[in-house]
Amino acid sequence: MITWSSFPLFALLSLMLWLAGALSALMRSAGGRRLALWLTAAGVVVYAVFVGGLWHSLQRPPLRTLGETRLWYTLFMMLSGLVVYARWRYRWILLCSLLVGTVFMCINVFSPDTHDRSLMPALQSAWFVPHVTVYMFSYSIFGCAFLLSVAGLWQRTGRFLPSTDRLMLTGYCFLTAGMLSGCIWAKQAWGNFWTWDAKETWAAACWCACLVYVHLRRPALQHPATATHDKAYVHPYAWVIIAFALLQMCWYGVSFLPSAAASMHNYAY
Repeated sequence: MITWSSFPLFALLSLMLWLAGALSALMRSAGGRRLALWLTAAGVVVYAVFVGGLWHSLQRPPLRTLGETRLWYTLFMMLSGLVVYARWRYRWILLCSLLVGTVFMCINVFSPDTHDRSLMPALQSAWFVPHVTVYMFSYSIFGCAFLLSVAGLWQRTGRFLPSTDRLMLTGYCFLTAGMLSGCIWAKQAWGNFWTWDAKETWAAACWCACLVYVHLRRPALQHPATATHDKAYVHPYAWVIIAFALLQMCWYGVSFLPSAAASMHNYAY
């Protein structure tokens, strides 16, 4: 049976496959690109096996604690990085995605959560799994957009803008779906679609930041070729970084605010 004690083994095996894939992606040959895709995909499968096995052993979705959400974020971060590499062939994206995923894996290894099988009644809803997983997937997409924005600012180029625009639009759609499913879940669990507690307020701020980006970049989204040569690249990249910072605040930063004590969205520990 796969339990939390098995995580270091699965994490190490996944890390080795992902690192080999990231290094293969740095090769300029077609064989290196194919190897990078297969190795990274194999790492995703190994990691997904652990998540699925933990789900089975806990007899509930592993989404109850903050550490369990980090499991999903690492999985989706590498999956999103794989998709970005397969689509746009940025040779460094797998390595950068791996660095982000490794941070969350190390946190879970050295500071594991306490797990049990119980779920509070509010979490025993059909909307629980889609709400949280869709959110985590959108966070991973925004993570890739953040990496591209940092690279664009570092290299002082607008050539990453078309990819960033597509990622932000896709992430915004998933974020909206996650928010809507959360509203339905909240109505069933607590009787209100929205209560403006600390978590919901920061979620709204994150959603609005992404909406502003999509609105400002609408001409480029309609004509992607013009974005490649956009000389005003600093503003959109900076806006992505701001939106990503708001996302981090919404995910776990809000837990450090005094107002979060009364929130119904605190993760169990």
